[in-house]
Amino acid sequence: MKAKAIFYHAGCPVCVAAEQHVANALDTSRYDVEIVHLGESKSRLQEAEVAGVKSVPALVLDGSAFHINFGAGIDALR
Repeated sequence: MKAKAIFYHAGCPVCVAAEQHVANALDTSRYDVEIVHLGESKSRLQEAEVAGVKSVPALVLDGSAFHINFGAGIDALR
């Protein structure tokens, strides 16, 4: 069974560039990758916060949040 990787972003240029890198870098034989645009899917903000996301872009991998850059704080997306 594949592990879950969720990439959260807000659609800004920094986020889009990071999304492209993440999509190309992750081993899709090991990870089921989901891309979540929090600007369009505000209903998933709480899920992202619970996962430890403080800013976007961020990658949640094996239950740990990794912040790639600081495009926007999670509170700015509400």
